[in-house]
Amino acid sequence: MPRKHLLLPLAGLVVVVLVLENTGPFLTAQFTTMAYFAIAAGGLTVLTGLNGQLSLGHGALMAVGAYSAALLLKSALPLLVVLLTATVITLAVGALVGFAAARLHGPYLAGATLALAIAVPGIPLFFGETLGGEQGLPVRMPEIPGWLADAAYFVTGQDLTSIRYLAYLSWLAVIVVFVLLANLSRGRAGRDWRAVRDEDVAAELAGIDLGRTRVRAFVVSAGCAGLAGALMALSARLAAPSGFALTLSLLLVSAVVLGGLGSLTGALAGAALLTFLPPLVTGAGTDLGLSDVQAAHLAPLIYGLVTVLIVLLAPAGLAGGLRKLTHRRRSS
Repeated sequence: MPRKHLLLPLAGLVVVVLVLENTGPFLTAQFTTMAYFAIAAGGLTVLTGLNGQLSLGHGALMAVGAYSAALLLKSALPLLVVLLTATVITLAVGALVGFAAARLHGPYLAGATLALAIAVPGIPLFFGETLGGEQGLPVRMPEIPGWLADAAYFVTGQDLTSIRYLAYLSWLAVIVVFVLLANLSRGRAGRDWRAVRDEDVAAELAGIDLGRTRVRAFVVSAGCAGLAGALMALSARLAAPSGFALTLSLLLVSAVVLGGLGSLTGALAGAALLTFLPPLVTGAGTDLGLSDVQAAHLAPLIYGLVTVLIVLLAPAGLAGGLRKLTHRRRSS
């Protein structure tokens, strides 16, 4: 990997440390939420932005990762092994779904993944003894390794709490996932994805296997969703069907569109909007004298209006709009 490509992840790690060491527990938990949304949105932007496949079922894939992690944490496995195993399990599920939907694209693929998003959250209801039914499975947060707690105290002078530990783990996962996705998008796989997205007939004539390319993109995206779901379960301390309803899949799609299709920076921006805008609007509504219920209902309305405005004013999303603005300033 070129040296300049290593500097950005290292700079990101420094920013993460500076931010998390200067925030309270509530804001730290919000940054953890942003992290797992960013991982899921990053995988989805590869599938939708680079490969042109619209998926409405990524909330279901996150549920697979969450329930896998919840079950694995009942054993004595290390947390890193649990996260990797949950990701691999979701990769396998994504491969099965990808093979089944390899010949579908456009609204047909969207319909198939929509069915997945509706069906998967209902599975725990039929396997209540194993998956906890409607109440879900409690997720046990593993203890912080002693050497890591000592190292954190030596560096920061503060005890490493479980909330901050999970935030660091989540953002480290964001950095690793985004580096891998960036390398894939710049390599042969990324070129194949773009070729299939832009003109599938020409891509097939050029020797690209359309089915294999689409399945590969779906598998990569599913793995990201599985890891995000596992981190989400750890953050919420619960894996329950209500957390993975169709709304989650639609919010992920909106985050990718708002941030900018095909842009990992856009995925990060979309995750930030998805995390911070609703509570900000709810708090503002409460300050203006609205009841808690009214303020809570105001958040989706404002989020929808922001989505419409960004689509109208910056069709390429926040990342695309920023690139255009920067280009104009350099040209002038």
